[in-house]
Amino acid sequence: MAETQSIARTFPVKPKLKPTSANSSTPTPESKYWKSFKTPKEIQTPQTLVSSINSIVFSPTSPHDFAAAHSATVSIYSGKTLEPKTTISSAFRDTVTSASFRSDGRLIAAGDLSGAVQVLDLKTRVPLRRLRGHTRPVRVVRYPRVDKLHLFSGGDDAIVKYWDITTESKIYDLLGHKDYVRCGDASPVSDDMFVSGSYDHTVKVWDVRVMNSGSVMEFDHGKPVEDVIYLPSGGLVATAGGNSVKIWDILGGGKLLCTMESHNKTVTSICVGKIGKESGEEAQQYRILSVALDGYMKVFDYAKFKITHSMRFPNPLMSVGFSPDCSTRVIGASNGTLYIGRRKVKESESMELVDVGGFGQVEEPQRRVLRPSYYRYFLRGQSEKPSEWDYLIKKPKKIKVTEHDKLLKKFMHKEALLAALNGKNPANVVAVMEELVARKKLMRCVSNLETEELGLLLKFLQRYSTMPRFSRFLMGLTKKVVEMRAEDIKSSDELRGDIRNLKRDVEEEIRLQQTLLQIQGIVTPLLKIAGRR
Repeated sequence: MAETQSIARTFPVKPKLKPTSANSSTPTPESKYWKSFKTPKEIQTPQTLVSSINSIVFSPTSPHDFAAAHSATVSIYSGKTLEPKTTISSAFRDTVTSASFRSDGRLIAAGDLSGAVQVLDLKTRVPLRRLRGHTRPVRVVRYPRVDKLHLFSGGDDAIVKYWDITTESKIYDLLGHKDYVRCGDASPVSDDMFVSGSYDHTVKVWDVRVMNSGSVMEFDHGKPVEDVIYLPSGGLVATAGGNSVKIWDILGGGKLLCTMESHNKTVTSICVGKIGKESGEEAQQYRILSVALDGYMKVFDYAKFKITHSMRFPNPLMSVGFSPDCSTRVIGASNGTLYIGRRKVKESESMELVDVGGFGQVEEPQRRVLRPSYYRYFLRGQSEKPSEWDYLIKKPKKIKVTEHDKLLKKFMHKEALLAALNGKNPANVVAVMEELVARKKLMRCVSNLETEELGLLLKFLQRYSTMPRFSRFLMGLTKKVVEMRAEDIKSSDELRGDIRNLKRDVEEEIRLQQTLLQIQGIVTPLLKIAGRR
């Protein structure tokens, strides 16, 4: 009696031959965040433009309109409705390759294959300045983060030019690249520094305050550089070329920190994205978004050096952009398709302007104070994750016990077998049978079955004994059941019919296996001959 009371905890029986699913992994919170960027129903998507989307840039000011450069046109889309807002095409003579918003969002600069750089007013769509100096197509145009009077450009003439917009004149010709200059970015911490990437595999860091010595830093990506960006700290640079994205430490003298090679084809564009969630471990963290000709968008956590999300699109991807307010993600494809995704922002989040370190006013979400009158007040802290030194007290999970488990607990073996057979779940039936084998009670249960109950068991064996997952166990059981209950089977027409069905299924399975062996005998020599070649 004491031994019976000491065994108080029971476990439900489970099948030993449980198949593993390929999609058994649960999505992470970050993966759910990136999947939340979906196309609103009120806009028609994917929106198709005339030709390949060469560049996508967001305005730094609210409501964060974005511009898409394609053919000889720059299309401006509303940051609120995601609908086309205006189109600028009369100012360009050839395909537009790059565009950049000024820090106040009122002007936009764009370069085209004719070698000209246009500065345009977004309201009137009138060209205000036309900067001429490149002898070959212009591939990159960038405004500094705050400076409104200068910009830099680079092109296929392998020259990076620093311009004074007010006088329409170049200030410096920055020489050093030996091949096409295809990309560049302005520093987030200094208006005098920027970086450029070229097809000569090099990335150069420029400082307009020290121009006598050329570039202040240079590092080799190893492949033609398709895109280069500064990371938000200003001390790191990410480059894209070939099928890899690399991160470099500028403050450490151009040291290579990490190489990401998850794409199968050339990486065409990268940008910085931010996880705009209010709480959680991943909240308010920056990521690198990369797109490539293989049609994949990858999200890279450069703090942990790992890929956190991947998304497949049906076309080769040429450009990517992410809004400063973390609400919109836009991807441009080679056939002119725009894949626009928007994340739902809570209405309770209001925005206020805050002055940050002399860089002007930026928008910051203002949270409502939680009070006992709010439902969220009683749910606060439930999504918080424990820190490394916290002591966890876990609540034991309640185990769901099925009917056959309850009967096994009471040592009612025959009743447990019948309950499993009536449950219509073959995995549970086999699990109960295996448990009865371990208890040495299975054959005794079979010998005590009534005629109707034996018919239920034979129907189960006829249906699942030829299934590869259960055949090794059920075939041996079928033989023993037929031998043990032969007299009962002969005296019942219904049981004889079950045996005929069982025999027919087994013979069909044998014929199938023989056919497969013949096919294997034909294919195996052919494979060996092909392997020698």
